[in-house]
Amino acid sequence: MKNTKVIFIIAIPMLIVFYVVIQLFIPLGIGNVQIEVEIPESASYRQAINILYDNNLIRDKNLFLLIGKIYGIDRRTRAGYYVFWGNMSPWQVFKKLASGHIIENEITIVEGDSILEIGLKLEASKIMSVETFNALATNQSFLASLKIKAPSIEGYLFPETYKFPKGARPESVLQLMVNKLREEFNEEMRKRAEEIGMSKNEVLTLASIIEKEAVADSERILISAVFHNRLKKGMRLQADPTAIYGVRSFRYGVTRNDLRNRTDFNTYIIRGLPPGPIASPGIKSIKAALYPDQVSYLFFVSRRDGTHYFSKTYSEHNRAIRRVREAQEARLQQNSKNPPSPPLTKEGNIDGKPFAERGPGDFSKDKP
Repeated sequence: MKNTKVIFIIAIPMLIVFYVVIQLFIPLGIGNVQIEVEIPESASYRQAINILYDNNLIRDKNLFLLIGKIYGIDRRTRAGYYVFWGNMSPWQVFKKLASGHIIENEITIVEGDSILEIGLKLEASKIMSVETFNALATNQSFLASLKIKAPSIEGYLFPETYKFPKGARPESVLQLMVNKLREEFNEEMRKRAEEIGMSKNEVLTLASIIEKEAVADSERILISAVFHNRLKKGMRLQADPTAIYGVRSFRYGVTRNDLRNRTDFNTYIIRGLPPGPIASPGIKSIKAALYPDQVSYLFFVSRRDGTHYFSKTYSEHNRAIRRVREAQEARLQQNSKNPPSPPLTKEGNIDGKPFAERGPGDFSKDKP
């Protein structure tokens, strides 16, 4: 009788251990199939365990509820989509849930991207459809909820690499990007904007134009100075990228006919800044808009190598244009003897010239 009790006392713990080992470490035998499971935003840990059980990924719900309490994850279950495999053990399933390793979609917004490019990237990354993005990007109620006083969300989505959980609400995705801009546009910048008499929207608008015009970082503050000086004198900015904004993609370049496009953004037609940004400016262009160089330049023209000639007067500007044309003709003559391979350009071409290297002065400008 005594021996029976001893055997019983030893056997019970062994059976429990044996049971736990089976429940935790023996795969369910579903096969090497992929199983995608969604844990909803408001789901508790108990509900998450029920979802795993309903998908045949665990056997004993109570055991995993107990383990969750032991490991302290019953109070911090991450919502989202999880991918499991049928040949995983329940313990591996639990560890993945505990780690919060959900499916995430990645998107990279680069400096100078417009909402046209961003919408396509969001769709390609399976974050939201172009149609959903376009509807939100211009929805005034949504913009008001983000405290954006502009025609669209253009320029307020900060260039960065983002990772979003699969199934994330489109509104939450865009709000996170806008919040990132607000983090970067710090208190010092806000005070500087007030000092120079510009609103945040005006700073971002000017910064977006600088972003599309500048190639060399060292010239951003010079290009900014040209636009600040023209604004002070009441001259049209005549920034080529604004001529096609809202008409077609920047990648196709600007033609002389585009300068006559009658839009609210075309600075060959309107005076002052456009009503909102034309692209997403990076932090360098934002700082350039806030801190222009202290020079009196009113014009610049591309040298066709990513840099520009800057001029104070219209006559100086015309001489710079002649120098550019003479240099181009010399290159053409040289190339006719030794034809080079077609140059690779970052964006579209006009008359064989990269759009990204163009600037005020390539077409006729107002005299001061």
